[in-house]
Amino acid sequence: MIDDVVAKWHLHLRGELPGGLDELLDDDVVFYSPIVFTPQRGKAITARYLEAAAQTFPGDSTSDGTKDEAGRLRSFRYTKAVASGDVAVLEFETTIEGKYVNGVDIIRCNEAGHIVEFRVMIRPLQAVNLVHQQMQAMLERMNPGG
Repeated sequence: MIDDVVAKWHLHLRGELPGGLDELLDDDVVFYSPIVFTPQRGKAITARYLEAAAQTFPGDSTSDGTKDEAGRLRSFRYTKAVASGDVAVLEFETTIEGKYVNGVDIIRCNEAGHIVEFRVMIRPLQAVNLVHQQMQAMLERMNPGG
């Protein structure tokens, strides 16, 4: 089951999944962010964070790189995947503003093929700080006025 969910996740990243995140996420999904202390619960807030991340890390699992608003190369790609049972760990890397970002997405699904847990971990510390700044700015742009 997790292999199908990961395949759908990659389709979503490429904009090729009919129904997008609404189809992929369980109503009671829990999102664990590297920049927010408390778990975020529910489809709407999880989708908001994942959409902000997609804007912060443009590209998909096959991306050779895209350019940010300032014309700098920004790439995002998955480099490793390990799946067992209902869990997959997808390692990724990218460069933002000249800083190397390395992390993992840990995805757990239910028997219905929906993501019930999405956990993101990032390193090194400079990358965490940069991602925090950019995610905060993106979330504010996505929801002007609070």
